Amino acid sequence: MRRVRTTPLALAALPRTVLLCAVLLLLGALASCGWGGPDGDDDGHAPGAPAGVTAAAGSATSVHVMWDAVTADPAVGTYEIYRGATKVREVPGTEHMVDVVRLRPSTLYAFTVRARDTDGRLGPRSREVRARTPVAGAADHSAPTRPGGAQGRAIGSRAAQLSWNASTDDQGVVSYDIYQGGAKIHSVGGAQTATVVTGLRPSTRYAFTVRARDAADHLSAASAVVALTTASGSDDGSGTAPTDFRATTHKGDDGAYYIDLSWVPPRTDGVVTEYQIRLDGQPATSLVWGGTAPRGRATYSFYAGGDAGVGHRVRLRARLPDGTWGGFSAERTVTTGDSGP
Repeated sequence: MRRVRTTPLALAALPRTVLLCAVLLLLGALASCGWGGPDGDDDGHAPGAPAGVTAAAGSATSVHVMWDAVTADPAVGTYEIYRGATKVREVPGTEHMVDVVRLRPSTLYAFTVRARDTDGRLGPRSREVRARTPVAGAADHSAPTRPGGAQGRAIGSRAAQLSWNASTDDQGVVSYDIYQGGAKIHSVGGAQTATVVTGLRPSTRYAFTVRARDAADHLSAASAVVALTTASGSDDGSGTAPTDFRATTHKGDDGAYYIDLSWVPPRTDGVVTEYQIRLDGQPATSLVWGGTAPRGRATYSFYAGGDAGVGHRVRLRARLPDGTWGGFSAERTVTTGDSGP
């Protein structure tokens, strides 16, 4: 949009009717640029696009969609879930997962998520994720067997690790549903028999159960109750920290030095898409994956200056799918010009 610069003196010389028209045209131009649109969008204040969006079939007629919590000011009031261009669900801002039901078997679906803040501003769509529902089993009238061997342990003050033995089903298990008390809080694929639940409160007792689901949407009986108590809030969060953290340096073609990092993401229910890197005790940069975030070893390099022989301390932490920060990795010390071990 072309910008026109007008001085206050020039405005004062305009006739009143011309000035009114100019103001109306300016307001119209601002609206066309996305300022105060009818949908509540405001580029300066609307929530960002949800990251970490995943979709997995829960049965032949349902898909489980999950995303990372969005941090916004004012806070997110609701999340809107879209199948293609159609809004199919809306959930409170405290939730970041949903089951989209009444789908067709053996069909590929595409989903996106948008956040709306408590002032009504609607943020942009997340990246699109796809999931295919499995074929419905013919004449499947039996539910999967009850998951056995359920057990778990607290990981610090805000997470818990759960595991169970695989269920059996005449048509195959498609997913496992995890319940906290009587509320379903997550689903994982039928080939998965362990998960990490985050977003818990310190010094709190929890009770979890697991149920298996087949393609015909039959649910098994609940597993034995896994009862555990999270640690107090004074722990260092090491259970949710990136592991096997390494740091070296190299000299780039531009003559400057760069710090090279590699690590294994923390185990969480969902994909970690954002990290905070601290250099010499201060936040240095944020790393956000715009595409597919790595589930295995991740790598990243960043600028460290033009001088050799400078020592730095570096570590990082992950933003967990529930929107909270996990624990920091171990701290590593590097020196520019020294490739390290």
